[in-house]
Amino acid sequence: MKKFLLFTVILLVLAVAAFAVYRHFAGGPEAGSRDNQIGLVNIRGVIIDSREIVKELDELATDEEIKGIIIRINSPGGAVAPSQEIYQEIRQAAQRKPVYSSLGTVAASGGYYIACASQKIYANPGTLTGSIGVIMQFTNWRKILDRFGIDNEVIKSGKMKDIGSPLRAMTPEEKQLLQEMVDDVYRQFLDDVARSRHLPLKKLREIADGRVFSGRQARALGLVDELGSLNRAVNDLAAKVGIVGKPLLVEKKEKKGLLYYLLGERLAGRLARRLEMETPLVSYLLPLGCDR
Repeated sequence: MKKFLLFTVILLVLAVAAFAVYRHFAGGPEAGSRDNQIGLVNIRGVIIDSREIVKELDELATDEEIKGIIIRINSPGGAVAPSQEIYQEIRQAAQRKPVYSSLGTVAASGGYYIACASQKIYANPGTLTGSIGVIMQFTNWRKILDRFGIDNEVIKSGKMKDIGSPLRAMTPEEKQLLQEMVDDVYRQFLDDVARSRHLPLKKLREIADGRVFSGRQARALGLVDELGSLNRAVNDLAAKVGIVGKPLLVEKKEKKGLLYYLLGERLAGRLARRLEMETPLVSYLLPLGCDR
């Protein structure tokens, strides 16, 4: 009988321990803390794919126990379409509950663009932000190929099918076509920022030439609302939604792939960012060394 009781106690202890570990890694709230939860969404690095962020935002927006959402951004921007998808998802979430953005080291171009969808933007005085613009870059390898006597033959269905090819110079007509496309995407950027920040389009155009601002400069220009850290954004949002005491941040645990175990977090992170940097073609991207 004593052995049976001891075995039962051990099972209960193991079950409780396993449950505690599960709650910790699942990011779940502790008992008695359901009225003070704030969702935290981290957006890091070059924006290539929006699916995980969109899913996370939707889950937090529809969770009645989450009182508000903080978007923490450390990104130089990225591809246009996923930036737009995240922007739209934040706007939808903001219709359900308050959403604030907190800008970290850099939140430029697409990183700033998605912040504009939130109801309030916080930046540190030294945050790099702004860089409102669109960039499209091509590399021409023709001179190198000529030097080594390498030829290239192309069979195409139309004269624009190999536009941007690295194997030949771009024609004036092709440059004009791509410039018109970039200008259209740029106007989309301007329209969304002007509407979200309540800025006259004419005034916004004067500073939306791709230049980067410090957080303090951005505050003076009306691009951000407040100067402050992530903690300040969290505390202000907690006060906004009526949370008394310290709020509980609920965030999704970051999944780490095999590279992180083989190379270590720093090396794997730098490799992943370098690979990502080659992906966007038309980009809301700050073209500096901000991916380190």
